[in-house]
Amino acid sequence: MTTKTHGPLAAYRILEIGGGDTLAYCGKLFADFGAEVIKCEPEGGDPRRREGVQVTTGSGSESAYFAWLNSNKLSITADPATAEGAATIRSLLPSCDLLLDGRSPAEVEASTLRHKDLQALDPGLSIVGITWFGPTGPYRDYQATDAVARSLAGVVYEAGPPEGPPMLAREGQAAVVGALTAFLPAAASLIDAENGGRRFVASTHGALSQIAEYDIGLQMDLGKRPRQDVNVFGRTYPAAPYPTKDGWLGVTIMSPAQWTALCDIMGRPELGDDDRYNTSPKRQQRRHEVDDILRPLLLQKTAEEWFELGLKHKVPLAIVPGVADLKGLKFHKERESFGSVRIGEARFDVPILPNQLTGTPPIRDGIAPLAGSTDATALPDHQRKAPARVADGLPLRNLRILDLSMGWAGPLAVRQLADLGADVVKVESCEHPDWFRGIDTRFPYYEEKMFEKHYTWQFMNRNKRGITLDISSPRGRELVLELAKTADVAIDSYAADVMPKYGLTADILREVNPRLVVLTMPAFGMQTSWRNGRAYGSTLEHASGLPSVNGRPTDPPAMSHAVMGDPIGGMTAAASILLGVLAQKANGAGQHIDIAQAQCLLPLFGEAIIEHAVTGQVSERLGNRHPRYAPHGCYRMAGDDCWITIAVRSDTEWQALCRVMQRDDLAADPALATDKGRREQADRLDKEIGDWTILGRGFSIMAELQAAGVPAGIVRSPAELGFDQHFMATGRWQIMERTYIGGHVQPVPVYVEGDATTGYQNRRPSPTVGQHNREVLQGELGLSDADFDALLTEGVIGFEARPMKPKAKAKG
Repeated sequence: MTTKTHGPLAAYRILEIGGGDTLAYCGKLFADFGAEVIKCEPEGGDPRRREGVQVTTGSGSESAYFAWLNSNKLSITADPATAEGAATIRSLLPSCDLLLDGRSPAEVEASTLRHKDLQALDPGLSIVGITWFGPTGPYRDYQATDAVARSLAGVVYEAGPPEGPPMLAREGQAAVVGALTAFLPAAASLIDAENGGRRFVASTHGALSQIAEYDIGLQMDLGKRPRQDVNVFGRTYPAAPYPTKDGWLGVTIMSPAQWTALCDIMGRPELGDDDRYNTSPKRQQRRHEVDDILRPLLLQKTAEEWFELGLKHKVPLAIVPGVADLKGLKFHKERESFGSVRIGEARFDVPILPNQLTGTPPIRDGIAPLAGSTDATALPDHQRKAPARVADGLPLRNLRILDLSMGWAGPLAVRQLADLGADVVKVESCEHPDWFRGIDTRFPYYEEKMFEKHYTWQFMNRNKRGITLDISSPRGRELVLELAKTADVAIDSYAADVMPKYGLTADILREVNPRLVVLTMPAFGMQTSWRNGRAYGSTLEHASGLPSVNGRPTDPPAMSHAVMGDPIGGMTAAASILLGVLAQKANGAGQHIDIAQAQCLLPLFGEAIIEHAVTGQVSERLGNRHPRYAPHGCYRMAGDDCWITIAVRSDTEWQALCRVMQRDDLAADPALATDKGRREQADRLDKEIGDWTILGRGFSIMAELQAAGVPAGIVRSPAELGFDQHFMATGRWQIMERTYIGGHVQPVPVYVEGDATTGYQNRRPSPTVGQHNREVLQGELGLSDADFDALLTEGVIGFEARPMKPKAKAKG
């Protein structure tokens, strides 16, 4: 196999050691954009090659999912656990820019390839360790799976029926979320390579907890939220899939105007003014009545017909596809969301990376290596760019971002980069502040300054500077363009038809600054027939097809989170921006990054998509069970709504579970000796385990199982994360002072640099409305006092949110 020489990252060589899907997807983000990624495997290949749906290569069989995760990489035989393999790895490191290491902290510390030692010998090398729980803390050496990590991270508790158990999503989410998060310090290290090398360790458990931050913020504002039912979350209602004449339709209604529009298109306009249903909290309280109204009406048309009406009337509706429907959707055809992977003689369709850089797109049709296929190939010489020193300062301190985003996804994307040191200037207007400041804009919102007090806003906008500009005014638009001239990156998370109205498209921004990387992220991208579709995080999950693989066989398509689309879109956007900046460093040019947030969720169930591509079938939904691990489930413990997730991956772990349960009879039962036998006896085992866990309390059961090497994790509610012993020990939360709210909790990044035991400390709380107007507009753009005062008088800028001015009535 020859090495690649094309793509925006072709100048980088990256070594990948260890195992796991999180490591593999992180490496894929580099490889699919042209980096030379060398995967080190043990003799006989990575064990994941033998798991899941297999394809025939001509010389044997290989996992199709593994091939997708590792396409466009090279493979050599070099096991870091052996002396020979470690020597091979050490010989390659001087020519590498970055080491991605998927070994556990204990494996790293016990090896001859300790990160601290490698950095001491070769300080120009950047290293990112990818772990389940980070380098320190009480969970550091815990065994984990996707379900166990998600349970501990607070993203399982709220899904499922009220009586329990909480719903475990199909495996795959943790790998993508962990990889996108680990990619950020890795890419930032390359961006700042001229300053030297860096050493990070990232936590997948911590990365997953970022999804729960929204719920943590809400519960700080509103109190703990109990689990309500399948597809019922919080106070937004409806926000779920409904059956139609043909197919499922995702319906999310938040504002009174959206409810009125939905009632109009359903032919029931009188319901729009009905005081029983005209706000989301009221509908949630009467959700069974609302369902009784919606279900017969929605059965009158197909999902596609309803969706087209939603597009026309700006109602957040979505076709909820099954896996088999995805490639045929107009949206994915227009986006060209699918490519292919070849491994040996096998070729099959796969989702391409959703990080759609229009100037330097990802590789569409990849080739996956057979194990050790590059062993006999001499690698070309490679000269590392970083000097032989350890870098100092924050890696993105020289990056400036113009933030034109609102809500969760866009602000989260930018916050991730602000955490790494980027200088972010966030633009709001006084009449249209970021809606995460609150959507109830009645009198107390302004009088009591509630727009400064919502925790969801605080979490998403730390480490940023904030200004106000009315971009609908000529002067406001001019000033945005002035800011664009000095920025490296601009981001806009509005619907596709918003910024064109104000003359602030990606093309116009890049006219004033050709080096500018501009990211847009509407639900369905900027160039598709569905481009004007309205969406919330729930709409995005509906439209992705993810609900079709989750839940029990008798459930409707089952959502795994209230607003899964937002954090995944935000994380994907953050990674995409850094890919764009790396391309900018390589060729000196900016570009438009056209993210479609509904596409961003495809990797979360990539294994199901690839299974269908290879076999033409999709496995039946398993509820809380697993296609390979047994037993696997969520079990009730003593206490009020207390649960623990247990995942047995091997016969050895099964015997360990039996010892902890003191059940020699189960350990000796030949019918349970294999995973196949245990899957066949799943009902029996669930009862046996449940009868045991109900007698114990969470931490003691978890600790006992983990001490025996069995993956197990308490199902934490978001409200409990602030008191989780691991997060407290590793400094996940920081107390900050801010005007209007005083001392408050802020999350910190979920990766650590060097010898630190906590993530970077936050430099500033979220800005108050217009807090940095003078600093930016006068100090940096050079406005005079008279100019500034005129903008204040004209309402172009300001320091408080204010009600919208009434629209002038048309004459006549």
